[in-house]
Amino acid sequence: MRRGCVAAPHAGLIEIDAGGMVRGMKTTLVPGLSLARRLVVDEARCIAFMGREGMVYATPSMVSDVEYACRDFLLAHLDPGEDSVGAHVSIDHVAATPLGMEVTVEARVASVEGRRVAFEFRVRDEVEECGRGTHVRVVVEGDRTRARLAAKRARAAARKP
Repeated sequence: MRRGCVAAPHAGLIEIDAGGMVRGMKTTLVPGLSLARRLVVDEARCIAFMGREGMVYATPSMVSDVEYACRDFLLAHLDPGEDSVGAHVSIDHVAATPLGMEVTVEARVASVEGRRVAFEFRVRDEVEECGRGTHVRVVVEGDRTRARLAAKRARAAARKP
């Protein structure tokens, strides 16, 4: 178990933040939960440098679709004011998917460690698996994140001549 976290009977994982406040993750978020999202590979999701006939699902678009599917899934398991941010993606893009085909993003919660949620995912088009990998998201509190970003912008502005 990570430093700063303690197990609480029947209450999931409790995290003690830097200020000594105790925060708990909802007990509904457990390994094994899964999600599926279907979408059509439109022009915005494709590479364009090989001409119209060579337009295929771009790897950055696949990453974005996986991230948003996992984020949207997590929202149902978070408290008001919480959200999640991507912290890691490892992807194998194993087959080309042409413009206009439907793909399905399937993901499964592999682990929940404090505020870190790890997913294993695969992406299938109408014919075959086209991607697979892992994705980690970190649950954040919106107000604290916005305050931290404002402070960083202020530090950056102070460095400019």
